[in-house]
Amino acid sequence: MNEVVYLACPYTKGDTVVNVHNAFKVAEKLASNGFIPYVPIWFHFWHIISPHSYEFWTKMDLEFVKRCDCVLRTEGESEGADKEVEFAQRQNIPVYYSIMEMIEGVEDE
Repeated sequence: MNEVVYLACPYTKGDTVVNVHNAFKVAEKLASNGFIPYVPIWFHFWHIISPHSYEFWTKMDLEFVKRCDCVLRTEGESEGADKEVEFAQRQNIPVYYSIMEMIEGVEDE
């Protein structure tokens, strides 16, 4: 498949550690299905070393959305992930809400 998938998922709502864990579990499933996951939660580790504003991170996130083939929006409340989805839709980047839906959508292209 080789599609690069932007993973739009919860980060700041709820337990951040659980959210990071969940994001990497989804990334593993994506990679196991032949996708190339882009996980913006990687910035979590950069932020620990060199903190930046929320606006800094969201600006960078949207730049990466533009470079991906599609977006996978995972479950959970997240204003940031919702904004990433809205941005992707304005850019005509496909948005999926499950890995199975994404696999089927990519196969149909």
